Amino acid sequence: MNRLNRALVLLVVLTLLSGCNSNVDNSSGDLFNYKDSYLGDNSAVVNTVIYLKGADYFRGIELQTKEQPYGIIVDYDWSESVIDLQETVINNASYLFTLIQNVDWIMLKFETVDGVEEFKLTREELEGWYEVNLSKIESEEKLKELIQVHLKNSEEVTKLLK
Repeated sequence: MNRLNRALVLLVVLTLLSGCNSNVDNSSGDLFNYKDSYLGDNSAVVNTVIYLKGADYFRGIELQTKEQPYGIIVDYDWSESVIDLQETVINNASYLFTLIQNVDWIMLKFETVDGVEEFKLTREELEGWYEVNLSKIESEEKLKELIQVHLKNSEEVTKLLK
Protein backbone atom coordinates (compact mmCIF):
# COMPACT_ATOMS: atom_id res chain seq x y z
CA MET A 1 0.00 0.00 0.00
CA ASN A 2 2.89 2.34 0.74
CA ARG A 3 4.11 2.10 -2.85
CA LEU A 4 0.64 2.87 -4.15
CA ASN A 5 0.43 5.97 -1.94
CA ARG A 6 3.81 7.18 -3.19
CA ALA A 7 2.74 6.62 -6.78
CA LEU A 8 -0.46 8.59 -6.23
CA VAL A 9 1.41 11.46 -4.60
CA LEU A 10 3.89 11.50 -7.49
CA LEU A 11 1.03 11.52 -9.98
CA VAL A 12 -0.58 14.50 -8.23
CA VAL A 13 2.74 16.36 -8.18
CA LEU A 14 3.33 15.62 -11.85
CA THR A 15 -0.17 16.80 -12.71
CA LEU A 16 0.41 20.04 -10.85
CA LEU A 17 3.81 20.53 -12.45
CA SER A 18 2.51 19.89 -15.93
CA GLY A 19 -0.37 22.29 -15.29
CA CYS A 20 2.07 24.97 -14.19
CA ASN A 21 3.98 24.49 -17.40
CA SER A 22 1.03 24.35 -19.77
CA ASN A 23 2.15 27.51 -21.59
CA VAL A 24 5.64 26.24 -22.17
CA ASP A 25 6.56 25.79 -25.81
CA ASN A 26 8.46 22.60 -24.94
CA SER A 27 11.73 24.19 -25.91
CA SER A 28 14.52 22.70 -23.93
CA GLY A 29 16.42 25.96 -23.46
CA ASP A 30 16.71 25.55 -19.72
CA LEU A 31 17.40 21.81 -19.68
CA PHE A 32 21.13 22.15 -19.14
CA ASN A 33 20.34 23.92 -15.86
CA TYR A 34 19.67 20.36 -14.65
CA LYS A 35 23.08 19.09 -15.79
CA ASP A 36 24.75 16.85 -13.18
CA SER A 37 21.45 16.14 -11.40
CA TYR A 38 20.85 12.87 -9.60
CA LEU A 39 17.86 10.53 -9.59
CA GLY A 40 17.37 11.49 -5.93
CA ASP A 41 16.50 15.03 -7.04
CA ASN A 42 12.94 14.32 -8.10
CA SER A 43 12.14 17.87 -9.18
CA ALA A 44 15.16 17.99 -11.52
CA VAL A 45 14.21 14.64 -13.07
CA VAL A 46 10.54 15.56 -13.51
CA ASN A 47 11.38 19.01 -14.88
CA THR A 48 13.78 17.43 -17.34
CA VAL A 49 11.15 14.97 -18.60
CA ILE A 50 8.44 17.62 -19.03
CA TYR A 51 10.70 19.60 -21.37
CA LEU A 52 11.69 16.67 -23.58
CA LYS A 53 10.29 15.72 -26.98
CA GLY A 54 6.71 14.46 -26.70
CA ALA A 55 6.07 16.14 -23.35
CA ASP A 56 2.47 16.83 -24.35
CA TYR A 57 1.92 13.06 -24.24
CA PHE A 58 3.77 12.47 -20.97
CA ARG A 59 1.68 10.45 -18.52
CA GLY A 60 3.94 9.49 -15.62
CA ILE A 61 7.36 8.61 -14.33
CA GLU A 62 8.76 5.98 -12.01
CA LEU A 63 12.22 6.16 -10.48
CA GLN A 64 14.00 2.90 -9.69
CA THR A 65 16.45 3.88 -6.95
CA LYS A 66 16.22 1.19 -4.26
CA GLU A 67 19.16 -0.74 -5.64
CA GLN A 68 21.66 -0.36 -8.44
CA PRO A 69 21.53 -0.21 -11.37
CA TYR A 70 19.30 2.89 -11.08
CA GLY A 71 16.67 3.57 -13.70
CA ILE A 72 13.82 5.70 -14.92
CA ILE A 73 10.56 4.52 -16.47
CA VAL A 74 8.68 7.17 -18.42
CA ASP A 75 5.14 6.55 -19.66
CA TYR A 76 3.54 8.29 -22.62
CA ASP A 77 0.06 8.14 -24.13
CA TRP A 78 1.18 8.10 -27.75
CA SER A 79 -2.20 7.17 -29.24
CA GLU A 80 -2.71 10.62 -30.78
CA SER A 81 0.90 11.57 -31.40
CA VAL A 82 2.33 12.12 -34.86
CA ILE A 83 5.88 12.53 -33.53
CA ASP A 84 8.40 9.91 -34.70
CA LEU A 85 8.66 7.28 -31.98
CA GLN A 86 12.25 6.16 -32.56
CA GLU A 87 13.52 9.73 -32.76
CA THR A 88 11.76 10.50 -29.47
CA VAL A 89 13.32 7.48 -27.75
CA ILE A 90 16.84 8.40 -28.81
CA ASN A 91 16.38 12.11 -28.10
CA ASN A 92 14.87 11.65 -24.64
CA ALA A 93 17.25 8.91 -23.53
CA SER A 94 20.21 11.00 -24.73
CA TYR A 95 19.09 14.01 -22.71
CA LEU A 96 18.38 11.97 -19.59
CA PHE A 97 21.75 10.20 -19.68
CA THR A 98 23.52 13.49 -20.35
CA LEU A 99 21.83 15.45 -17.60
CA ILE A 100 21.39 12.88 -14.82
CA GLN A 101 24.63 11.48 -13.43
CA ASN A 102 23.53 8.29 -11.75
CA VAL A 103 20.94 6.88 -14.14
CA ASP A 104 22.07 3.52 -15.52
CA TRP A 105 19.05 2.60 -17.65
CA ILE A 106 15.96 4.22 -19.09
CA MET A 107 12.73 2.60 -20.19
CA LEU A 108 10.31 4.58 -22.31
CA LYS A 109 6.79 3.16 -22.62
CA PHE A 110 4.45 4.38 -25.32
CA GLU A 111 0.80 3.44 -25.33
CA THR A 112 -0.12 3.50 -29.00
CA VAL A 113 -3.32 2.59 -30.83
CA ASP A 114 -1.75 -0.83 -31.49
CA GLY A 115 -0.71 -1.53 -27.88
CA VAL A 116 2.24 -0.65 -25.68
CA GLU A 117 5.73 -0.29 -27.13
CA GLU A 118 8.64 -0.35 -24.67
CA PHE A 119 12.22 0.68 -25.29
CA LYS A 120 14.90 0.07 -22.69
CA LEU A 121 18.37 1.52 -23.14
CA THR A 122 21.34 1.40 -20.84
CA ARG A 123 23.88 4.19 -20.54
CA GLU A 124 26.53 1.75 -21.79
CA GLU A 125 24.51 0.86 -24.92
CA LEU A 126 23.77 4.45 -25.89
CA GLU A 127 27.28 5.72 -25.18
CA GLY A 128 28.67 2.80 -27.21
CA TRP A 129 26.37 3.70 -30.09
CA TYR A 130 27.48 7.33 -30.00
CA GLU A 131 31.08 6.46 -29.06
CA VAL A 132 30.86 9.36 -26.59
CA ASN A 133 30.64 9.69 -22.81
CA LEU A 134 27.34 11.57 -22.58
CA SER A 135 28.08 13.02 -19.14
CA LYS A 136 30.99 14.94 -20.72
CA ILE A 137 28.72 16.89 -23.06
CA GLU A 138 28.49 20.43 -21.71
CA SER A 139 26.10 22.18 -24.08
CA GLU A 140 22.72 21.53 -25.59
CA GLU A 141 23.99 22.49 -29.05
CA LYS A 142 26.58 19.69 -28.96
CA LEU A 143 24.02 17.18 -27.76
CA LYS A 144 21.51 18.17 -30.46
CA GLU A 145 24.20 17.88 -33.12
CA LEU A 146 25.26 14.44 -31.86
CA ILE A 147 21.66 13.22 -31.89
CA GLN A 148 20.94 14.57 -35.39
CA VAL A 149 24.09 13.08 -36.92
CA HIS A 150 23.26 9.63 -35.56
CA LEU A 151 19.55 9.75 -36.45
CA LYS A 152 20.49 10.00 -40.13
CA ASN A 153 21.42 6.31 -40.24
CA SER A 154 18.02 4.62 -39.94
CA GLU A 155 19.52 1.12 -40.03
CA GLU A 156 21.70 1.88 -37.01
CA VAL A 157 18.74 3.46 -35.21
CA THR A 158 16.64 0.34 -35.81
CA LYS A 159 19.50 -1.89 -34.69
CA LEU A 160 19.94 0.10 -31.45
CA LEU A 161 16.25 -0.03 -30.60
CA LYS A 162 15.63 -3.68 -31.52
